[in-house]
Amino acid sequence: MKTNPILLSGASFALVLAAPAVARSANRPVDPSPAPTGQPETVQSETGQSATGQSAESTAGLQRVADAGRDVVVTANRTATPIDRVGQAVTVLDTATIERRQASNVSDLLLQTPGVTVARNGGVGTTTSLSIRGAETDQTVALIDGIKLNDPSSPGGGFDFGGLLVGNIARIEVLRGAQSVLWGNQAIGGVVNLITRQPTDHLAVNARAEGGWHDTGQGFLNVSDRIGPVSASLGGGYYRTDGNSAFAGGREKDGYRNHGFNGSVGVALAANLSVDVRGFYSDGRTDIDGYPAPLYAFGDTPDYALTKQAIGYAGVNLGLFDGRLKNRFGYAYTDTRRRDIDPTGGVDTETFRSRGLNNRMEYQGVLDLGPIVQATFGAEREVTRFTTMSPGSPQTIGRAAIWSGYGQLVVTPVTGLTATGGVRHDDHNVFGGATTFSGSGAYSPNGGATVLRGSYSEGFKAPTPYQLQSEYGNAALRPERSHGWDAGVTQRAVGGAIEASATWFHRDSADLINFVSCPEAATSGICVNRPFGTYDNVARATSEGLEATLALRPAEGFEVSGSYTYLDATNRSVGTAAYGRRLARRPSQSVTANVDYRWGFGLETGATLTDVGDSFDDASNARRLPGYVLLAVRASYPVTRNVSVYGRVENLTDSVYQTIYRYGQPGRAAYGGIRLSY
Repeated sequence: MKTNPILLSGASFALVLAAPAVARSANRPVDPSPAPTGQPETVQSETGQSATGQSAESTAGLQRVADAGRDVVVTANRTATPIDRVGQAVTVLDTATIERRQASNVSDLLLQTPGVTVARNGGVGTTTSLSIRGAETDQTVALIDGIKLNDPSSPGGGFDFGGLLVGNIARIEVLRGAQSVLWGNQAIGGVVNLITRQPTDHLAVNARAEGGWHDTGQGFLNVSDRIGPVSASLGGGYYRTDGNSAFAGGREKDGYRNHGFNGSVGVALAANLSVDVRGFYSDGRTDIDGYPAPLYAFGDTPDYALTKQAIGYAGVNLGLFDGRLKNRFGYAYTDTRRRDIDPTGGVDTETFRSRGLNNRMEYQGVLDLGPIVQATFGAEREVTRFTTMSPGSPQTIGRAAIWSGYGQLVVTPVTGLTATGGVRHDDHNVFGGATTFSGSGAYSPNGGATVLRGSYSEGFKAPTPYQLQSEYGNAALRPERSHGWDAGVTQRAVGGAIEASATWFHRDSADLINFVSCPEAATSGICVNRPFGTYDNVARATSEGLEATLALRPAEGFEVSGSYTYLDATNRSVGTAAYGRRLARRPSQSVTANVDYRWGFGLETGATLTDVGDSFDDASNARRLPGYVLLAVRASYPVTRNVSVYGRVENLTDSVYQTIYRYGQPGRAAYGGIRLSY
């Protein structure tokens, strides 16, 4: 008997690919401030003409957003918006921040974000679940360059962050709270939006090579340029490590390797018309531990998991009425293939196989109705298919389709006040329809020094094809639903040298889908003819808490930042043994602090301290996971204008900890590398 810990193993696709973010000296300077709400957003073409009609999810729009700073967000409204006009809670990790922290894995960066908790069953590449404000990991929407990711063949249909490496990611936005009006299915906890390096107007070559402990090595190369109306960014990369034992008591190292490629091409056919094509490919292998014979106790195994993922996107962008109406027509395709292999006895035996396909067609429009009102609206059709196969079991095939329509208005009636409201309706071919609403507001009485925020939002998650149509499926499932609110304030002082924020949030979730074990001889109820169990809408949960941040910039090149999260996530399923218990693997408190200093001769030094509190590994709260503290230090130095060297030590104090019971985590490790930008 073997475990199958990989829901989307090796799903790093393009992100172990292209080169890391580098200094912008090789790129065209970009004004990071978006046009005011209600005004057309423009970008400059190669000829210097204003290219209107480029949505924030076009190649030109992504290029502009990728180079923007932390004062602009695109995820909240699907258009570039000043953060002071956004009513929801959002954190932006821009290019400079990502470079400075030197993290290899995206989940390590997200762990430092307010409201986010991470659980991983081993080292890099192993299954990694991410929870936003206590929501389930499959209740988070993950996006890369506007492409929505999921694996329909996994039971929950979520995204595994385990193999998601920083690679060529230039920007990360984390939007907290239900966001189903604009982002649809799964957006109960929030949205993680990743934007990779985009085409440049002049030739730019970026490369990085790094090595370190556990025989870890990685290399990336990315080239971007524009030739006439065609702009392109192409890259590739490789990562490998011997890793650590996934089984905490094991001696066998469980490694990970991944290679992949990415490409993004934009063609400007006219000032108001462009075509985009994007593609990603990843091939990953993860060593895993399980339950070997004859004792079938958790321990070291030679098993490994293979994942291949191909993603493609094609879109047309058309601007009308001098760019006041931006139209985008897009098609996205995701193909995820997974295999688990047992090489015992020198023979590779397949123990599990799956394939998940996602086809998505969408139209999005953004209409500027003068300086006061902006409307975002669209329609989508998503078709998902899956196939799974295990030895001794019949092949399982399933399919589901969702038609969706949404609309949102952003109104700025007076200076300093922005109100947003929206509605969405989804029609599923199995369970029927679901309608969600949202509303938010942001108000600043003093030009952004003080910003008051508040939002109400609803979310839903459709049953996955696996939950509906596998051998454990239940065609009578209803969608998971949530509604919640948050309220907060941001205060800036001393010209931005001090910035503090605090947000209180609350969310109620109902009709959550859990697996139900069934007796073999059931004669009534949902368990009839389901001797191995089934899925049902049986759970409820409540999450509430506090998110607080503080940033100090007392001098040029010196920055201290920190965040604190208090989370009370509890089971509210009346009549169950877990009622009133804390949800599993949700620490009640976590703290992160970053200190960075740039010396006068160019050396940059920094440190990150992460303190995660106790949690429980199980729903009954019988097994406690002790809290842990991680300390990382780093340094970088520019040898020349185009070449820099860097190094870091992770888990400096060699803390021994677990985020999932009996799964080991990496100990102290040192890495060093060289970065080239031209």
